[in-house]
Amino acid sequence: MQTDTSRRYWLGTALAGGVAASAGFARARIMSPPPPAASPHEALEVLYAGNRRFVAGRSEAPHRDAERLEEVAARQAPFAAFLGCADSRVPIEIVFDQGFGDLFVTRIAGNVAATENIASLEFGTEVLGAQVLFVLGHTSCGAVAAAARAEPVPGQISALFQHIRPAIRAAQGDPEAAVRENVRIQAQVLRESSPVIAARVAARKLIVAGGIFDLRTGCVEPVDVD
Repeated sequence: MQTDTSRRYWLGTALAGGVAASAGFARARIMSPPPPAASPHEALEVLYAGNRRFVAGRSEAPHRDAERLEEVAARQAPFAAFLGCADSRVPIEIVFDQGFGDLFVTRIAGNVAATENIASLEFGTEVLGAQVLFVLGHTSCGAVAAAARAEPVPGQISALFQHIRPAIRAAQGDPEAAVRENVRIQAQVLRESSPVIAARVAARKLIVAGGIFDLRTGCVEPVDVD
């Protein structure tokens, strides 16, 4: 009886130890930062790889714990900067499976390159060293649809329309096509209106990219913004 009890004790201890070790290895895997991207194109691939994990239901959720937050508290060095929409359904770090300190994100309805956003993105690229500047639109964008309707709206919402109307014209009034055109146009504005961003692109220290997040599938479809 005593022998059976001892066996059960040691078996339970071994199993518990194995579970704890497995949890520890999993935690270490999640907490270990990926190697830094060697080039802007490699940094872009890191983003798309993260989105593929998200779509496949295999998100690693890296850099989302207190230890990572403590690590980046004194200094941030994001590898990518974003101009995204303020839509609550497009949480950029989750979409690309990143965490604290990985992405420098600005968000505004319609993902438009307004002056304040451009200034922030200059900081994210020139000062913080982001290698990718990504314009992210999404399907069923309310700001684009509102700009297409061009109806009276309350407050200062219509101030966004001037930035989106060129995309509406290019898409001949089709709101979904306008989402794509808007990504292209805002990427062009970023490249051409900011000497800081233009210089980094010319020096091949930065690439400007674009994509559309599908609210139904979670997939980010690349948009050619060149």
